[in-house]
Amino acid sequence: MFALAVKSFRNRKFTTILTIVSIALSVTLLLGVERIRKEARTSFTNTISGTDLIVGARSGPVQLLLYSVFRIGNATNNISWESYREISRNPQVQWTIPISLGDSHKGYRVMGTNTDYFKFLRYAGRRGLELADGRILEGVFDAVLGAEVARMLNYHVGDPIIITHGAGEVSFIKHDDKPFKVVGILKKTGTPVDQTIHVLLEAIEAIHIDWQEGAPVPGQSISPEKVRHMDLTPKAITAFFVGLKSRIAVFGVQRLVNEYPKEPLLAILPGVALQELWDLIGVAEKALLAVSGFVVIVGLSGMLIALMTSLNERRREMAILRSVGARPMHVFSLIVGESAMLTLAGVISGVALLYGLLLVSQPLILDRFGLFIAIGGLSGYDLFLMGAVCLAGLIIGIIPGYRIYRYSLADGMTIRI
Repeated sequence: MFALAVKSFRNRKFTTILTIVSIALSVTLLLGVERIRKEARTSFTNTISGTDLIVGARSGPVQLLLYSVFRIGNATNNISWESYREISRNPQVQWTIPISLGDSHKGYRVMGTNTDYFKFLRYAGRRGLELADGRILEGVFDAVLGAEVARMLNYHVGDPIIITHGAGEVSFIKHDDKPFKVVGILKKTGTPVDQTIHVLLEAIEAIHIDWQEGAPVPGQSISPEKVRHMDLTPKAITAFFVGLKSRIAVFGVQRLVNEYPKEPLLAILPGVALQELWDLIGVAEKALLAVSGFVVIVGLSGMLIALMTSLNERRREMAILRSVGARPMHVFSLIVGESAMLTLAGVISGVALLYGLLLVSQPLILDRFGLFIAIGGLSGYDLFLMGAVCLAGLIIGIIPGYRIYRYSLADGMTIRI
């Protein structure tokens, strides 16, 4: 039966190839969406690690997570420096990382922080930030670039940069009277760190020291040399990360922050907020999987149509097989076997195409979206999906197989005019 099926495919090369390509493309899409979904979830989870709480102005957990970790959106309010210092001195707190957002450079967010950021921030488990070149922040007008910023803007250590006011891609208000110098470039992390320009908190205060209510004071400009000798203690920050001495204390410290009497604050657990964020975008994820499933159905339907349309042409062929001793079940098995072989060939071709596309697009996706798509083996769920497609192809083959099974020898030999 296998040899007969192969010969049948040779006689219908064009239709066979089209059917296999159709199934291969649908399988590639199905497995590709699943691979991207899994890697995106892993990337989300790996964005921040080892941080017990994130504290910001009272808003929503997802909003706080988005602007503090992913640099998306803006805070509803700032946190006073006094409140930050008081909470950071809590006996249960081991370390804190203050951050200040609001400015940008050519569409990339500028974040003010301190040296604890490079010491305590973790991602992908317990991996810390590492420098690819240069050093960390020391001077007021030093800047450390994320890997993506340096690559896209072709910046190197020693290059000057001008920060602009606001977080938009285009700004007409520049802090060009106080230029910064690139002193370090971080290694790639695959997180929003790669698309961030890091400066000291004192630097954020310095570039706004001659500003009032979001605009420069007319006729007043303080030179960088004078600014360096002024008191640059921040008046407010956007948010801060908290690491505790014991995980047991996390809910107690969270409740303390949420009930802080001096100003409305919100403390969130990053893992819980990440899960909530993923649940929100999970609708799109399920929609993509549904679309992929329908594409597979379309591909298998194309195979069914090809088999059904060829039945009338192959009735004489089947009749000849019957006349030389083939039983109806043999003819039925031949058609079902052809369907199974076409499906299996399409699935194998789809997997090969998927890995080929991953090899080509992996660096492009990493550079463009900061998402690392691992080229690993097939997971158990991938094998389940492939098995489901093969089973569906086998079941679909029963329809034309049953039709040909019912054709009698006399009907197959009849010449229709």
